[in-house]
Amino acid sequence: MTIPSTPEAISIGVDVGGTKIATGVLRGDELHDRHVQPTPETGWEAVLDAIAAQVSALQERHPDARLVGVGIPGPLNSDRTRVKFAPNIYGFTDVPMVDGLRERLGQRIVLENDAKAAALAEAHLGAARGAESSVYVTVSTGIGAGIVLNGRIWRGRHGIAGELGHVTVMPGGPVSGAGLDGALEAIASGTAIARDASYALNRDVSTSEAFELAQQGHPGARRVVQQAMKHIGVALADLQKVIDPEVFVIGGGVASVGDYFFLGVQKAADEYAQGFAPVTIRRAQLGTDAGVIGAALAARHG
Repeated sequence: MTIPSTPEAISIGVDVGGTKIATGVLRGDELHDRHVQPTPETGWEAVLDAIAAQVSALQERHPDARLVGVGIPGPLNSDRTRVKFAPNIYGFTDVPMVDGLRERLGQRIVLENDAKAAALAEAHLGAARGAESSVYVTVSTGIGAGIVLNGRIWRGRHGIAGELGHVTVMPGGPVSGAGLDGALEAIASGTAIARDASYALNRDVSTSEAFELAQQGHPGARRVVQQAMKHIGVALADLQKVIDPEVFVIGGGVASVGDYFFLGVQKAADEYAQGFAPVTIRRAQLGTDAGVIGAALAARHG
């Protein structure tokens, strides 16, 4: 089952992040007129105003693009009309996204979690294209995931399926942005790696520098990043045992490290899935466009 990608299928995608809002028009399976602007830092009303302004500008240039999808970081309510919280966006708690944008634009809006939107994009137009089942994992400031079965996002009974970053892997460990101790993203996200590397080296260390030092053989940095990669690999092995997907796709800023990261995650996944099933991991192909493309596909999907 696939989402229409004929030349007549036209939709607008909006990818809202902690630092930027990206928009674009998806015609068939080609992205056009992509625009990026800073995310307002004065509250959710200003964010909705910025989204509405960009969508209106796109529709002036593309009057046939009437379907609009919006991807947002953080969990949504069960009917996907409100954002429960988005920890990386100022003032984003219990935000009525769909009603707010409908008031501003006067049209139907489809809201989607950003990781699920990217999962949809990679499943239909990216690294998992052709697979019947896939799990997309983004490892960046936080850790998010989306599960795609037969071309559709699998949401579970309460709409939270795929919240991999909030799975507890170390009870009593560091507290995540959602207030949970020992969640995967508090242990293995880019934010967590920078935090632990800074502590280990007794100075401020970025995530990218931590990986650079690890590859150069620095013992402290290497221990930090290897622990993070192991936790991610173990999480994938556990998912393989639970839902047995055909392929995992990993994207996000941390994954851009390249071979070192993927080999480390694959090694841990293989070790902890041994005797059950092979864990197939692919690199995301759509890069920073995945969120916009996925939101646009979600608009067609409804």
